[in-house]
Amino acid sequence: MHEENKAAANGCGKSRSGTQNEAALLALMEKTGYSMVQENGQRKFGGPPPGWEGPPPPRGCEVFVGKIPRDMYEDELVPVFERAGKIYEFRLMMEFSGENRGYAFVMYTTKEEAQLAIKILNNYEIRPGKFIGVCVSLDNCRLFIGAIPKEKKKEEILNEMKKVTEGVVDVIVYPNATDKTKNRGFAFVEYESHRAAAMARRRLIPGTFQLWGHTIQVDWADPEKEVDEETMQRVKVLYVRNLMISTTEDTIKAEFNKFKPGVVERVKKLRDYAFVHFFHREDAVAAMSVMNGKCIDGASIEVTLAKPVNKESIWKQHFNGQISPSSENLLGFPNKEDGHQKSLGKPANLLVRLNGQHSPGPTEVERCTYPFFPGIKLTPISMYSLKSSHFSSAAMHLDYFCNKNNWTPPEYYLYSTTSQDGKILLVYKVLIPSIADGSQSYFMPDKLCATVEGAKELAAQFTLLHLGKHKRFQLRYPCYSIK
Repeated sequence: MHEENKAAANGCGKSRSGTQNEAALLALMEKTGYSMVQENGQRKFGGPPPGWEGPPPPRGCEVFVGKIPRDMYEDELVPVFERAGKIYEFRLMMEFSGENRGYAFVMYTTKEEAQLAIKILNNYEIRPGKFIGVCVSLDNCRLFIGAIPKEKKKEEILNEMKKVTEGVVDVIVYPNATDKTKNRGFAFVEYESHRAAAMARRRLIPGTFQLWGHTIQVDWADPEKEVDEETMQRVKVLYVRNLMISTTEDTIKAEFNKFKPGVVERVKKLRDYAFVHFFHREDAVAAMSVMNGKCIDGASIEVTLAKPVNKESIWKQHFNGQISPSSENLLGFPNKEDGHQKSLGKPANLLVRLNGQHSPGPTEVERCTYPFFPGIKLTPISMYSLKSSHFSSAAMHLDYFCNKNNWTPPEYYLYSTTSQDGKILLVYKVLIPSIADGSQSYFMPDKLCATVEGAKELAAQFTLLHLGKHKRFQLRYPCYSIK
């Protein structure tokens, strides 16, 4: 792979003339049979490819490519991405100057090919010292609408959104955790296309648009985490939502054992949702079919297969708004009762995971305690003599690594603002004096928290993640570098 990169760099690492570029692109089109059209600031190669029949590939077949050298073009890029499979369309974003804008979209003919491209080409050295980033690209067709009156039903919200925007397909509304006759103050509106959703957002976003006399909040909904089909085929855990707060784990286990006694291994309930673990996958699939829509303690439940989280991307998921609930390492659905939750995969219980470890919740702390017998010898110790695996919080990790690198301790500065519904929201700015320079004097996340503890933890996570991305710190922070 390195030799191939080297050869590519030798061929096109130097600046090429317009005539050379044109000749290289014409040769590529002649060789592949693909057409090429430049429009609206992008150059489209294919879409469809020669001999293609039928509709375009479904969602999930496109990947986003970032950090492309500005003087690199399709004649170099297409052969690299063809290694993962047949390209349906390659879209390179272009500047007026003729250089590319540093990123592109590659649509494959199947989801499997797109997943393979991410696997083999993310962090690929496309030229010596130049690494590209490749991740899944999804056209977002869903908007988050906040500050909706809680007494409004799904039909009312759907009809109202159809009146004020075009292309509405569906509305997703979740019942209140404590009062199932009310909604949670927000909804997700699904549109027929990304363009329709973008046009609706443009109309609603100014902040002066009102529904039922209320100024609503509008933003893109965070996309659900994509999990490959092979992984989902191994899942034997069910995600159950819309439970009553009062429903117990024992009740849930008994209900799911009714259709076939003894199939449930354990149940983990968090507020109004739960994870039901089965001994065998076939029993989980059968139970999902039988139990979806059933009533437990008067609440009609929804049951789906739980989505496993890719442990290697936990840090990245967190900063994209994807947070795994509690110790289950699975994606769930919203349970906050305010209008600030935008993700379909972001329960309220914040879990910090570091290097494959997760911070224990209250029940886990109890399980991790050991008896203290009279006569046990205690030895004074400094926390800095421990290993990083002894720390469960990002704030402690950051303090630990500053000490290990002979830096001064991190300094935290607290700021606040008030949300539209009157809540005090907090954020910390982190300064590490020993490494402050002109390019990076402080670290501050782009998300606000309702608690001081949460704000400090988030700021520490953000700082560690940023340090992991910086080449000057990657050797010191191998467990936080983003691959």
